[in-house]
Amino acid sequence: MTNVDRLPADLLKRKAVVYVRQSTQAQVQLNVESQRRQYELVQEAKRRGFRDVEVIDDDLGRSASGTVARPGFDRLVALLCAGDVGAVLCLDASRLARNGRDWHHLLELCGLVEARVIDLDGVYDPCRANDRLLLGMKGSISEFELNVLRTRMLDAKREKAQRGELRISVPVGYVWHRDVGLGFDPDARLQEVIRLIFTRFQQLGSARQVLLSMRAEQVHFPRPSDGRTLTHFDWTPIRYRNVISVLKNPFYAGVYAYGKSGKQMTIVEGRARKSYKHRKPFEAWDVMLREHHDGYIDWAEFERNQEKLAANAYGKAGDVKSGRGGRALLAGLLACARCGRRLSVAYTGRIPQAVYRCNRFDMPPRCMTFGGSRIDAAIGEELLRVVEPLAIEAAQQAEQMHMDTLNEQRRIMELELQQARYEATLAERRYAACDPENRLIAAQLEKNWEVALRRVQACQVRLETAGAPEGQAPMPDFTKLAEDLRAAWSAPGVTMRTRQQLVRALIVDIVADVDEPARAVTLTIHWQGGQHSELRIRKPKTGEHGCSTSDEALAVIRGMVGRWSDQDIAASLNRMGIRTGQGMTWTAKRVSAMRQVRDIHAYKSAQKDGEWLTMFEAAKRLGVTSHVIRRLIKERVLPAEQVMPDAPWQIRASDLQSEAVTAALARKHRPCRNDADGQIPMFIEVSEGGAQ
Repeated sequence: MTNVDRLPADLLKRKAVVYVRQSTQAQVQLNVESQRRQYELVQEAKRRGFRDVEVIDDDLGRSASGTVARPGFDRLVALLCAGDVGAVLCLDASRLARNGRDWHHLLELCGLVEARVIDLDGVYDPCRANDRLLLGMKGSISEFELNVLRTRMLDAKREKAQRGELRISVPVGYVWHRDVGLGFDPDARLQEVIRLIFTRFQQLGSARQVLLSMRAEQVHFPRPSDGRTLTHFDWTPIRYRNVISVLKNPFYAGVYAYGKSGKQMTIVEGRARKSYKHRKPFEAWDVMLREHHDGYIDWAEFERNQEKLAANAYGKAGDVKSGRGGRALLAGLLACARCGRRLSVAYTGRIPQAVYRCNRFDMPPRCMTFGGSRIDAAIGEELLRVVEPLAIEAAQQAEQMHMDTLNEQRRIMELELQQARYEATLAERRYAACDPENRLIAAQLEKNWEVALRRVQACQVRLETAGAPEGQAPMPDFTKLAEDLRAAWSAPGVTMRTRQQLVRALIVDIVADVDEPARAVTLTIHWQGGQHSELRIRKPKTGEHGCSTSDEALAVIRGMVGRWSDQDIAASLNRMGIRTGQGMTWTAKRVSAMRQVRDIHAYKSAQKDGEWLTMFEAAKRLGVTSHVIRRLIKERVLPAEQVMPDAPWQIRASDLQSEAVTAALARKHRPCRNDADGQIPMFIEVSEGGAQ
């Protein structure tokens, strides 16, 4: 079969195709001897009588298993279909194909055009039964060989991973040491940032809130700048993907995990396509060795973090979302007593008010719906009643947490300054080692040095600003928090998110139900520690709302209505800073409407007998301005009364004829001063006759 005379003359007139392939890029770079042997097949084709020889090497670095597209093999098939190929030369059958489908398809095309297959062992004619049988056995052996090699390597890799010795890629914060094996990254700043993420998540309970808090403090996170070696980092502003990747990676809990993701096979255009990195559940991992190395957290905390992240993403039965702010105190904490699902929050009305409701997906009607204002107020009162005996201890813990947060921020700034100084020193050494005559390199090194020095200066300014007393935010007075817990709960500076976190620190779950006949909402509170309590809150009637007028405003209206008009009462209420039930200012119409609702008799001017006058009426009777009357009242010359501070003055008509008022009004051309007894005059009076 190796005799060149067996090649017909008409085949020698066609072109010979030399197919060159290697499986991986590493083989292309390192196994150069295999490439050389395959390219030498060009001389073998010429020796056998072919004058036109074409080399197809488009598939260097591509596998022939059938899962990777091979443009070079597709071009070879196209040339065979066109009838331009007389022989296909390859080093062995494994170079052409590693799967039976491609191999037998190639043999079928060669048999149709009577082309030959040539390797180092000889010439094969696919049209002959014996040659076709031999070629088929070679293809089967090549496919079987690939499976054996792959299985052997995967088994060896898995066995090594089960012992925890396989050096898999590790996340940021770890490094493989040559002598001691796996351990923490020696960069203290990097370790501190990773620990800060876990600490903040334990405090805040939300990955997004961790991101926002660290962004507000201008915390940076390392990004590898040298691929997978993880030896050089660029510190960039932290992103959400950094936070979530740290929280979801079990490696930080001391777990050596192998086989966390799998592959999926799909058929695309008649070819098998593999897709990787499909995550598996914990129980489906190939290898999971706990306490394999030192962790930033333990496994129990890692499991709690995963449960919290899952609860934040989905409102499943039994899950409690973390406090994220908003207007509803119990958002994500209430559970339906009928179906077990979490109650959602909706905001309705012209002035949006929180409404808790349970929407069942399997049944059209809602399980229950009730307003949130009364429920939130009742839970707040119950919480304050329970917490008040422990307020001092809670204040001490809050103060300690505040100090720990300040210390963490300062520690991060100190590590950042330390690294900036090192980089500045390194840039200085590089500039000093450069030849001064080489200005192209020296100029760039000088710029790098200047940038490093500016960064050191910026870090120093941040650290000094954080440590300066005048730059610090005022220290919260946690003692007063213990003294007046109710005032602290309703203080304007306390956000709803802070209240939600306090509720979740003391309450595990709240099961809600609505008693429609009694029009009441029943709340079963599950406290931390296993205690339970029950609250019943009356549901408001149709048309009933909580925007009622305060008792202080009603007292002012009742006190002034007998002597003053609605317009004067509205002006007095506005000066006193008292608002309506809807939070608006008072007008005469609103005062009139309130009197009609509360059955308060209106002011009637015809009933005045002239005994009492207003300031305007007194000024009109004396023929002066209201400013003069106000001055006389202020100097206690004219007696006057007020129903309450900021209310209009009431003046008795008989007091306008008093001698003091008449004397004060007579002094029109000089200031009205009260002469102090025994005061020595600054200037001596001069008589008309001359100087004394």
